[in-house]
Amino acid sequence: MPIPQLDAQTQTELEAAAFRRLVQHLRERTDVQNIDLMNLAGFCRNCLSRWYREAAADKGIAIADPDARETIYGMPYKEWQAKHQKEASAQQKADFAKANPGH
Repeated sequence: MPIPQLDAQTQTELEAAAFRRLVQHLRERTDVQNIDLMNLAGFCRNCLSRWYREAAADKGIAIADPDARETIYGMPYKEWQAKHQKEASAQQKADFAKANPGH
């Protein structure tokens, strides 16, 4: 069944709902480390917060990086790191270097 034609407002609302669902999913899956996301998908929570901040800037809205990260993480980034971030393994670091040269 093809996707019905959507007006711009409905499309924006659906995209926003999907974004909110993704953010909620990432907040709940604290077991998934950012390095794992980068290695598998090429983006992580920090990328998502940067894209959010950049989208705001495109609209003339200044959002500080820590505030954008808090929007995505659901708490201050330093707090999330202390509660959930684990030291990356040598294999994770090697995979990251291979998948993200120059990063």
